[in-house]
Amino acid sequence: MPLRNPADLAETMPRRGALVGLDLGTKTIGVAASNPERTIASPRETIRRTKLKPDIERLLKLVDQESAVGVILGLPLNMDGSEGPRCQAVRQFAADLIKTRDLDVVLWDERLSTVAVTRTMIDADVSRARRAEAVDKLAAAYILEGFIDWLRARSSRP
Repeated sequence: MPLRNPADLAETMPRRGALVGLDLGTKTIGVAASNPERTIASPRETIRRTKLKPDIERLLKLVDQESAVGVILGLPLNMDGSEGPRCQAVRQFAADLIKTRDLDVVLWDERLSTVAVTRTMIDADVSRARRAEAVDKLAAAYILEGFIDWLRARSSRP
């Protein structure tokens, strides 16, 4: 299955079913999941990256645990909307994920997700060590929450 655009996924996915959100970094992968009703995104874990195959195997295990109907993968666009080398790496990861298993995968604009999460944690006086431990999975939840909000707004249109 090719990468899906958000509107196509919204039209074809079941009305209920969890979604998994990913914040793909060079050293870690932040993972979040929604509830089956898709009303909230919750951080799940941060995977330390090793090699592609074990990373994908771990992600697929989480997808199965959540009974997810789709994966929302953060796309780190530049502030002007252009794509840099990190976007290319994310696109390749998405292609590798789809090659491993026929999944619905959507790339979702994640500009400033890590910055927003970090600012929120600083405002909450979270220690630097605790921020480092939690930022990736919280960024994944932020990305997934953005997609869920978009779905909700889309479905409430006349």
